[in-house]
Parts: sequence; structure tokens; C-alpha cells
Amino acid sequence: MNLSKFSIRRPVFTLVTMLVILILGGVSLTRIPVTLIPNLNPPIGVVVTNYSGASPIEVNEKLTRPLESQFSTLPGIETVSSTSQEGANFILLQFDWSTNIDDVQLDILQRIDLVPLPEGAQQPRFLKFDPAQFPVIQLAINSTGEENIADLADEIEQQLLRTEGVASVSISGTVVEDILIDTDPALLEEQGLTLQDVVQAIQVSNVSLPGEPIQTEDNQSLTTRVVSSVTSAEDVAALAITVNPLDGESITVDDVADVRIGERNQSTITRANDEPAILVSVFQESSANTASVSTNFQENLDDLLSQPEYENVQANILFDQGDYVKLAINNIGQSLLFGAVFAMLVLFAFLRGIRSPIIVGAAIPYSVVVTFVLMYFTGFSLNIMTLGALALGIGMLVDNSIVVIENIERHMGLGKDRKEAALEGTKEMAGAITASTLTTIAVFVPVIFLSGLIGQLFTEFALTISFSLFASLVVALTIIPMAASLLLKKPKGNIEAKRRRSRTYNNYEKSIKWALRNRFVLVGVTTILIALSVFGLFRVGTEFLPATDEGFVTVQVELPNGASVDATEEVVTEIEELFKQQEDVEVYTSLIGSTQQGQSQGSGSQNEAEIYVKLTELDQRDRSVFAFVDEVQPVVEEQIGERAEVEFALQTAAGSTPNSLTFRMTSSDNQALEAAVAQVESDIREDEFVTEVSSDLSETVDEVVISIDRDQALDYGFVPAQVAQTVTDATRGVFATQIVTEQDDVFSVFAQYPDNTYESAGELANFNLRAPSGGFVALDEIADISTVSSPVSIRQVDQQRAVTVNLTYASSQTLGDMSARVDQIIADAELPESVEVTFGGDRELLEDAAADMIMAIILAVVLVYLVMAAQFESFKYPFVILFTVPLIIIGIGIGLFVTSTPLSIPAVIGVLILVGIVVNNGIVLVDTINSRKAQGIPSYEAIVSSSKDRIRPILMTALTTILGLVPLALGIGEGTEINQPMAIAVIGGLASSTFFTLYIVPIIYSFLDTETRRKSNHPV
Repeated sequence: MNLSKFSIRRPVFTLVTMLVILILGGVSLTRIPVTLIPNLNPPIGVVVTNYSGASPIEVNEKLTRPLESQFSTLPGIETVSSTSQEGANFILLQFDWSTNIDDVQLDILQRIDLVPLPEGAQQPRFLKFDPAQFPVIQLAINSTGEENIADLADEIEQQLLRTEGVASVSISGTVVEDILIDTDPALLEEQGLTLQDVVQAIQVSNVSLPGEPIQTEDNQSLTTRVVSSVTSAEDVAALAITVNPLDGESITVDDVADVRIGERNQSTITRANDEPAILVSVFQESSANTASVSTNFQENLDDLLSQPEYENVQANILFDQGDYVKLAINNIGQSLLFGAVFAMLVLFAFLRGIRSPIIVGAAIPYSVVVTFVLMYFTGFSLNIMTLGALALGIGMLVDNSIVVIENIERHMGLGKDRKEAALEGTKEMAGAITASTLTTIAVFVPVIFLSGLIGQLFTEFALTISFSLFASLVVALTIIPMAASLLLKKPKGNIEAKRRRSRTYNNYEKSIKWALRNRFVLVGVTTILIALSVFGLFRVGTEFLPATDEGFVTVQVELPNGASVDATEEVVTEIEELFKQQEDVEVYTSLIGSTQQGQSQGSGSQNEAEIYVKLTELDQRDRSVFAFVDEVQPVVEEQIGERAEVEFALQTAAGSTPNSLTFRMTSSDNQALEAAVAQVESDIREDEFVTEVSSDLSETVDEVVISIDRDQALDYGFVPAQVAQTVTDATRGVFATQIVTEQDDVFSVFAQYPDNTYESAGELANFNLRAPSGGFVALDEIADISTVSSPVSIRQVDQQRAVTVNLTYASSQTLGDMSARVDQIIADAELPESVEVTFGGDRELLEDAAADMIMAIILAVVLVYLVMAAQFESFKYPFVILFTVPLIIIGIGIGLFVTSTPLSIPAVIGVLILVGIVVNNGIVLVDTINSRKAQGIPSYEAIVSSSKDRIRPILMTALTTILGLVPLALGIGEGTEINQPMAIAVIGGLASSTFFTLYIVPIIYSFLDTETRRKSNHPV
């Protein structure tokens, strides 16, 4: 081959080229970003609208439905989900994965503009999904001294924001202080005043208005500004509201109210390990390197806490994706290195000596470095998928080199000199290894066309392994023959003669002759084993992606609507006591009276809480996070009982939710829907493997409704809007103004009635309104006051009422097992035809991916066949080689069944890889048989001698790949879980296929060859 010939003739040029690429690879490696998984950009958008004061029904009818109607015809739209609650709505737009959200953004904004907004509603806001919206680090900071940690929050936030790569820092649990004016209703009424009079007095006294510029005598233009500044709480208290007509003295704010600096509507509590704390969430810039952000942030945090003023401040890292990234990358990197060592051991065992293994071993680092260059220029990152691809292919990188070096050694054993042997040996195998590499790469072509989450996760994986295999082919055709021509020594004696006398070779020769005499027996046994393995595959269950143990769990607590923050705190305290007893819990942080999602949307619920639990490192605990949930959740539920709903939520690196199943029930008949949800929930709860069932069925909350009697109100001089505004001010308080202190601190000023003044229907009935006549009228004289139930929120999917049911199950069950059980429960429930059930979450992703994966495997087999047909210039011989593909089922079935590993997407990707790998052995074998037949050797002798001569390189290539994957298959350490099923599938499939290929391919070849088709043609 010209390329090999050039490399042998120009060794210095070849070495220089190799060194240049190694330098480029080193530079590329330092510049490749390190992330956990490939960048994911799901085509998801959100539309949020604020409609202050509107009830959920008003929001749904006046805002949500018109917007949904416009969005339902967007190009590529799959689902429109909405939630309408008091004062706001939230619409989730999910597009198919072929849609670029940037392409439809303008269309969405145009459709928003087409919707007429009701008075009081703000302009809807459109937000695109961005992975940078999720925190990469969460930590709890508390004080062990007398300092109030909330007072230090702003300074800590500013210091941490300086970290390179950090976009923003969000802090929960801080105290926002305002100037609060607690008015006394009795004193106001005594002076003939109202809350609005206090507000107006403050507003008219705190002004700063620009005037027109004026010209001075020396023709200068000066701006003018009229200022009356209020700069402190004392200034506010001293402001005059009116003048007492009896004595002429001013009535000040201080005469009718208590003015103080404090926190308004304190309803959230944050603490870590029972100590008051602040919860810090760190968001990275979109293009930032997660591992670098983590390192820089922790260094900055350590420097900050080492300063004297922070000596009593303690930080507990709850979740650090950067740490997990570094652990995962290091673990997979170690698997890669150990795999390379195991592959080298195989080379030493088979090739004997030192020189040949070292020459072949050079293919591994060189191919990896070339891959880094290609990854850099294609914009890939180092993540668990790309490194997993390298770890998976580490044993395959030497396959081509093994075939070439083994054949070179065989030629040298025939008496040829080094250069001639290198040239002839490489030339003889060039076609076979090129075909085998192309067939392996061909199986990854369908992966590039996979849609959805799987496509985004595995595209980089497929291209990375393709890059490395292409690099290994170039190495085998250039560096290996060049190095062999310089370094290999002529063997002593006739190596081929020694091999022919070898007991192992002779035993294999006897077995292959026996197999050719008993072809139908061996084919029958193989068929039975394949059938049994298929049965075994159906027994292992299915799942979308393997769960990753990140040692972090979120506990969501929800009490009945209307529960106070004190009641919520009481329940959370009991749960914290249980966590305190668990030895593997490192830190727990509680957010009481709200959730992180609620805080991001500017809302909170006193009946809700979240507890963030971080376990100790994986190697320091005896159970996984899944076992922790299985064991602790029942104890918590038994302790809390019916007082609250408690849900343990896990989230994996790839975004899937392990041990959970989600489905949506929709119907145009609301009553039928509620009845169906209640029945299904009840039936599922009885399943022995279900640990928690919850739904977002619209709950109701008691609401005080004030119905104004317009005629009666008019008799007193009131209009309904005036009454409504007065009552709203009384119950919510009124923002008066903002002041700037002499220290440049900014305070908001709120006028309100003291807490607990008007918290019941009876107290509101006695609320007095000032009539235009100056007298006061009780509210119940002009309105009817009653307590009714109203919905908390209204949820819809594709313009139909919808309820989402979530269930979690024991980690001993697979997604496929639970799906089958839930399907049966729903079928037994005999739901009305108007009720539709649609599955979401991991099951939806698995079902969507399954069709794509089946298509990819079929397409891969077709492409492999076509590549081989082009290589052999025949359609018959590739057909023989394809019989190696079904043989992988035996090993895959045994491997997954013995290790209790469910059939998941990574395992199916392993099947896809096997389609390209296992045919390589068949290609080498069939190519050798054809070559010997072309030399005039009879078919039977060609089959036997070729099988005997090729068993050594076939076993070597298989063992290097299998042993190279052992560290990955063991799944030791964080981050290896996703690639583990893939490694198990490839090891099992390659082992079974390699063994049976040594017999099945010769048998099938003998069936198709005219000389050996009849059994009588076989020598005995």
C-alpha cells in the first residue's frame, strides 16, 4: 500500500508528523472544556404573565385560554401545558426535538401580541430554556458565633460574584428590612383619618422633581431640581398628616402609628443542621467550564472565610456539579488507563517479547491524542460520554495494529527481511482492517440522526469513538509498519512450524474439522442458546438511563392549604431529627415556608418546605442514595402520618428522574377526571412496590368573599372600586415610597395595619370605611361577607383540564416492571372514554427512543452489509459475515442477566457498537479464506487453515477489547453508571460472538461454497 510504503521509506518524516500531532493534541487537551454531559438544549419555552388581583378562574378564562389558542398552532409544537393561579399564569411550550427554539421565538412573540390583555394584566414574558438557569453549586452558610448570618449575606454575595465563570449568585434566607408603619385603627378613626391619608402624607413629603434649566447672568445653563427628602425612620415618624382643628397642632405619623425598621411578612425560615443559615445557589455562565468554575469558586470561598470577620462563618457544600464532574471524569479516566494496561498485558501474553507489544501499545496514546485534536476542532467537551467513548474503544484501538503486527511477524517467520515483511504484511491486511474499521464506524452513522435527548447525549459519543478508530487505522497503516521495519528482530527458527506443532492450534484444528462434519448440530445448539438469551433479556427489565448516585436528595414537604409557617416548621423539625440519626447524612438544609421554584417566581407558600440532604462521599458510606431513600422514606412517612405529604425527589446528571413514573390524565369532563384520578391514585397506592403517590389535582382553599351591595354602598356615597381598594389596602398594606438614608442605604416604606388585625371574616365585618361625609361605616353594612372554597390553581394540557400523577417505587424494580404494573392497574380501573392517559418522564423518553434505536440498529446492519459488499465486491460473503451479529445476543443476555442490569439505552448503544465490532473477526477470517482459495488451495483446506491461522489475532483483538472494558463494566466510583451497561453488553456480546464466530462463520461459509456445500465433500 502506498501509504505504508511511504512510511517505511521515510521514517523520519513519519516520526516528525507524529510528534507534530502529539503537540497539537497536548495543546487541544488543555483547551477542551470539562463538563459532566454534552450541552443539552431542549426545545422548551415558557410564557409567564402577571395579572394582579385576579382569581385563578379569571386568569384562566381571560389570559390563559386566549394564549393557549394562539400557541396551539405553532410550528413543531408538541404540548402546551398551563397553570393558572391567583394573579399569574405559567404556560409551558414543548416542541419536537427537530425544532430550534430560536427559530420560533419571533413567532411566539408575535402571537403573544395578538392576544388582547385584560385591564391590569402585564405584558406576557417569554423565556427560553437554558441549562445555565440551573445552579451548578449549592451551599448553606451559617454562623457559629453571635453574628447574624443574614446581615453578612449581601457582602458574601458580592465577594462570591467575583469568581471567574460565575454569572450570578442567588441567596435564600436573607432578611430584607423595610420601614414599617403599623397604624392603629382606633387612633386613625379617632382623628378621622384612614390608612390612605398616612400614605399620601409620606408621598407628598418625599419628592425629587426636575425643573426647567435656567440661564445665569454669565450665560451658563443650570439644571433645577426641587427636593424634599425623608432620610430615616425618625423623619417618617415626624411627618405631619393633618392639623387638629381644635388645638391647631399637627397630627404626625407617630401619633397614630408605630414606625419601625423590620422584615415585612416574614414567612420563610432557612437553616442548616438546625442552625439559622442562608442558602446560596451559584449559576455559571453559559460558556463556562464547570470544573474550573467549581475550583475557582471553592478557592474564592476558602479565601473569604479565612478573613477575620468571617472566622465564625461556616459553609457546607450541598451540591457541587463541578466536584461531581471531576470525580466522574477521573473515574472514567482511570478506567481508560486500566483498560490500556489490560490491553497491553494481552499483547505481552500473545506476542511474547518486548518490541512488538510496545510498537502496538503506541497506537493507544497516539490514537487518543489524535482524537483530542479532532474533539477540539469540532467543539466537543470532555464529559462522561466522550471519555466513556474513549474508554469503550481503548481495547479496539489496538485491533488494527494487532492484525498488522501479527501478520508482519508471520512473514518474518517465513524468512523475509524486516522491510519486506513490514510492507507485505501490511499490504496483505490493509484491505481487511480498512473494511473492519469502516464497518465499525458505519454503525455510528445512525446515532448522528437520532432525535431527542438520546441524540444530543450520544452524538458526541459516536463521533468521538469514530475519531479514535479512524486514528487507529492511520496508525496501523503508517506507524506500525514503519516501527516494525526498524525495531523488529528476525525470529530464531521457523515460527510457523512451531505454531503448527502447538497443541492449542492442533486441538482447535480438530474442533473445527469436527464442527464442519456436524454443522447442523452446532447451528441447532447455537439457535437454542440465542432463544434462551432472548428470554433472559425479557427478564432483566428495562429503564431509560442508569441512575447516577450523586449523593443528593430533595425532600418536599406540603401541609394542607392554609397551614401556618409554624405548623410547617414543626413537621420539618421532626424530619430533621430523623436525618440527624442517619450516619451517612453529612448536611441537611431546610427552606421552610417556600420552595426554590416558588422563590424564583416571586411567590411562597407557608404550607410548603424543602429539605436538601447531602450524603457523605460514595466510598465513605455503605448504601447508595437509592437505598437511603428506600429505607428512610417509610420511616419519615410513618412519623409524619397524615399531617403532611412528604416526597423524596432524586435527579440524575442527565436530567432523568430515577425510580419514578409520571403520567397525565386529561378530560373535557372535570367531574369524570377527578373521579378517575382518585380511583387510579387509590389503586396504585395499594401496590406493594409503590412508595409514594401524589398528583396535582386542583385543591381548594377557603377564601373570604366580600360581595358589595351596590345600592347600599351608593347610599353611603361609595362606589364598588373604592370599597375594594380600601379593603385590599387594609389586608395587604400599601407601598408608600422609597427613601435613601445618609449612608446611601435604600429602604422601602410600607403603611399597614398590625399583623392579626383583619385575619377573619368576623374582623373584616367590623372594618370601618370613611364615607365622603366624613363619618365611618362598617363593612358589613354595605357588603355580605362569607367564606367559600375556591381552586388554588387550574391546570390544562392542550386546552383540556389535566392532572399529573407522580409515583415513586422501590429501587428493586425497573421502569419496565412498574410500567407494566401501572398499565394493568389503569386497565382494571375501566376509566371513562372521555379520560385519556399519557405517560411522561423517563417512560416517555424511553418509548420515544426505543423506535429510534431499533431503526438505528437495522440501519447499522444494512450499512455494515453494504460496506462489506463494496469491500469484497460480492453480496455472498458479507452475508456469511453477518451471521456473527445474532451471536452477540447470547453474551448480552447472559451478561445483563447475571449482573442484574436492566436493558437501557446505553446497553442498546452497546448492541449498536457490537454490530460494527463482531463482523471484524468474520471479515478477517473470510478475507483470508478467499485469499487462499485464490492461491488454488481447495475450499475445505482453505477454511480449516485460515481458521487455524487467524485464531490468534482474532482472540487477541477480542481480549484487548474485553479486558479494556472490564474497569468500565465494574462501575467503580461516581460517573461510571451511565457507561456501565454499555460495557457489560459489549463484553458479553463480544465474548460469545468471538467464540461462536470461530465455528459458525466457517460452517456458514461451507454452506454457501459450492465445493463444501455437500457433507460428502468434507474429508474425514
